[in-house]
Amino acid sequence: MKIGQGPELPVAVSSASLKKAEQEKDAAPASVAQTAARATPTAGASVSVSNLARTLEQTDKGVGADFDSKKVATIRAAIAGGTYTVNPEAIADKLLSNAQEMLNVTEK
Repeated sequence: MKIGQGPELPVAVSSASLKKAEQEKDAAPASVAQTAARATPTAGASVSVSNLARTLEQTDKGVGADFDSKKVATIRAAIAGGTYTVNPEAIADKLLSNAQEMLNVTEK
């Protein structure tokens, strides 16, 4: 099954888009700048950030990293060196404890 339209698939064209294309052909030829101006929208949406969001951003910066960069560097070096070993029992235990926690939360 293909997702999207490849070059071998016909492109669906609506009658409205055909009429618009014909009108553009019949109209006087526009300069390249005018065509580009019509193609790119100039209006934008205004965005504002609340004081709460700014405070949270500053708080996050002050807390520090959410991970231990030394541990990540050690593991990365072990993987690159081919000495990193996976403990399947520890992974299984964590998966089971996480599943148990999720089941307990949904039961309450």
